[in-house]
Amino acid sequence: MLPLHTIGTLRSGVRCSGHRKVLEKALRNETLGFRTVCFRSTFAPGPFRGMDEILTRVVVPLPTYETREKVPPPPESNSVEFMYFYRKLEKEEKSQLLAKLSQDFGVDHKGVSELAGKLFDTQQRDLATILQVEDRLRYSLTPKYKQLLNHISRVEGGVKFLVDLRADLLELISSKANDSPHIRDLNGTLKSLLSEWFSVGLLRLERITWQSPCETLQKISQYEAVHPVRNWTDIKRRVGPYRRCYAFTHAAMPGEPLVVLHVALTENISNNIQSIVREFATVDSEEDVNKVSTAVFYSISSTQAGLQGVELGNVLIKRVVRELQSEFPHMSQFSSLSPIPGFSSWLLGLLSQHRKEGRMELLTEREWREVADVTNTSSTNTLDALRKLISTGEWTRSERLVHILEPPLMRLCAWYLYGEKRRGYALNPVANFHLQNGATMWRLNWHADTSPRGVANSCGIMVNYRYFLQDTVSNSAAYMHNKVIVATEQVLGLVSQFQMNSKL
Repeated sequence: MLPLHTIGTLRSGVRCSGHRKVLEKALRNETLGFRTVCFRSTFAPGPFRGMDEILTRVVVPLPTYETREKVPPPPESNSVEFMYFYRKLEKEEKSQLLAKLSQDFGVDHKGVSELAGKLFDTQQRDLATILQVEDRLRYSLTPKYKQLLNHISRVEGGVKFLVDLRADLLELISSKANDSPHIRDLNGTLKSLLSEWFSVGLLRLERITWQSPCETLQKISQYEAVHPVRNWTDIKRRVGPYRRCYAFTHAAMPGEPLVVLHVALTENISNNIQSIVREFATVDSEEDVNKVSTAVFYSISSTQAGLQGVELGNVLIKRVVRELQSEFPHMSQFSSLSPIPGFSSWLLGLLSQHRKEGRMELLTEREWREVADVTNTSSTNTLDALRKLISTGEWTRSERLVHILEPPLMRLCAWYLYGEKRRGYALNPVANFHLQNGATMWRLNWHADTSPRGVANSCGIMVNYRYFLQDTVSNSAAYMHNKVIVATEQVLGLVSQFQMNSKL
């Protein structure tokens, strides 16, 4: 650690503004380290205190119903100490701490049962009495740890800490390491709080340009989950002419884009991603507004795992549509160009299932013969050959196979998007997202993503979900309430072909 007089000398000796920024960042890290050492000497003079001890101290008892608005909040140091303690734990220790927090500091079930009985007994009393008992019961359903979460949110860096903590909870649940009812209840409580803190009115829409801070551009590049950014020239294109990049930010998490949307400004709805992210080269050209009539949403990425389930992406698209309409009043078409993650995995599973059952309905007899001819296999081994071609992506190297497999893969993909469901809604998460927003399943595009990733995920197929602004509300309602997918004749025709061929 640098002595304070050395820090002062360094600051006074640097004249270049660029170098000064680098120095200041390094010095902030030094002083932060100094504060951390001081903090540790205050709160952790020896080995870390036990989990039970620290939880008992920082999770204060829930005030009584009568004193709930009169009890002063606990000292801020409680929240800071918990944050510091948690961050120093290993992964398994964090799991143990969250289990203790959720189980030992949750709802007082005995008190809830007593109040529930009391509410039942007061049903013949006057309305005021019933409402008061209901309010007491509602208050008693508050977990003790909810106060701690609320107090942490008011500390500097507290909201980001809670977002990361929820990411840990979600990992525990999804990995089955701990998906107990207590952990799930803690996750639900935290999700509810985050939904309030990240409500639409508290989010700021920010356009990212080449003039945005370097740190922001770097994060945009790192967070891009759909079409990875290759280099600085690539990110410069994606925020330059005929492109727009927008992000939601929040005052409690400065410098952190929460969800990022990339938009291509075009004359027509794009049918492939190559023309948008790989072949587009007008880095320094000026925009001609007469060539802009369409907005293509080609990538949307949520950057914070802990905000899963908090509605941000759908709100961002609606805000961006209004922003673009203001900038380009003549703009008439809004559409996504979306990947289809999971299609190849689903297809390989289907092929394995049909192999076990000895079924061959996925392709027509003619298509099976053509695949057998190209792969030089017998009819009994053609299905295995097709499975290998799909799993390795080798079929893309043969123009003849690309031509032969286009009709069956397009049929299968249409069915996967339109017909495969989970609880009545689209199985594919991207489809479900856009359909919830009120989009129309508009067009499947062959050879739309020829990157190794695109071929591996969806056999290179992509889909446009088109936003007809006058229909989005009714489309969303039809999907959410009646599980109806609005699709075009192209999609429905492919679905019909699949059903006829598969005898569904």
